[in-house]
Amino acid sequence: MSQERIGVLGWLLRAAGVALLALALVMAAFRAPERPLESLVARWAPPPSEFLDLGGQLVHYRDEGPRGDPLPIVLMHGTAASLHTWEAWVKELKAQNRRVITFDLPGFGLTGPSIKDDYSDEAYVAFVLALLDQMKLPKVVLGGNSLGGQIAWQLATERPERVAALVLVDAAGLAVSPESVPLGFRVARLPGVQTLAQGLLPRRLVESSVHNVYGNPGRIKPGVVDRYFELTLREGNRAALVQRFQQLRPGYYADRLPSLRQPTLILWGGRDRLIPPANAEVFAKAIAGSRLVMFDSLGHVPHEEDPRATVAELTVFLQSLKP
Repeated sequence: MSQERIGVLGWLLRAAGVALLALALVMAAFRAPERPLESLVARWAPPPSEFLDLGGQLVHYRDEGPRGDPLPIVLMHGTAASLHTWEAWVKELKAQNRRVITFDLPGFGLTGPSIKDDYSDEAYVAFVLALLDQMKLPKVVLGGNSLGGQIAWQLATERPERVAALVLVDAAGLAVSPESVPLGFRVARLPGVQTLAQGLLPRRLVESSVHNVYGNPGRIKPGVVDRYFELTLREGNRAALVQRFQQLRPGYYADRLPSLRQPTLILWGGRDRLIPPANAEVFAKAIAGSRLVMFDSLGHVPHEEDPRATVAELTVFLQSLKP
């Protein structure tokens, strides 16, 4: 072998060594091992949090307010979120003597991954119906944000007798064209990411994703990014997020929307880039008699970004309902 070829080979080996070292440093910097449920409970499940066994699925939930409320309110969070996203709404509704139930959906929060690895629309609807049955809630006001809103309206079309009214907050379920997708969601959709995701999670990636869904990131309160980050680390949640995206069928049940007859309040962030405001108009047009309220300065999680303004509209809506 010539001296020239030996020199080139030596350079390539050194370059490969540097690249491997850089990769090792990056992996060390972004290393985020999965965390068992027990390690997260103290911070993220203090009272009034409880856990129940739903056919083998451990469910993190909160049941707050007077049990005598004839029309309990059930609120469901969106993708990669948790019941904590509703805390400000729950505080205000409790002050109005309303009973409010919130919970972590399978794949997210402290409920963790589905025991069946099933994150289809049908599985989520079945899960919520089973939970309502176990909690002996024959009829409720059903609301949700994003994925939670999608589950709410799909359940209402399937079992209308269980839903007295609907509250859709930047609801998913249509075949949308996002203007911007949070970085964390884009990464979760990458081929082959599931194995790598088990041990890596840059906190900056989560922070960027949270900023993306706020209309004004300056409204993000201290601890919010910590909450999204730490609950994503819950054992099994990262793999569940990847599976959820693999099982998506956007718009599959959209033709059922005109069948809805429940009083419906639609709340939307005018700066929602994940599910843009044009989708709110689709829901409003399809659901006869629905009321649409647009919050021009808010993003995809308006209830979290400005709970006072958004819950005020909910309060007016609830006052119009008959038990």
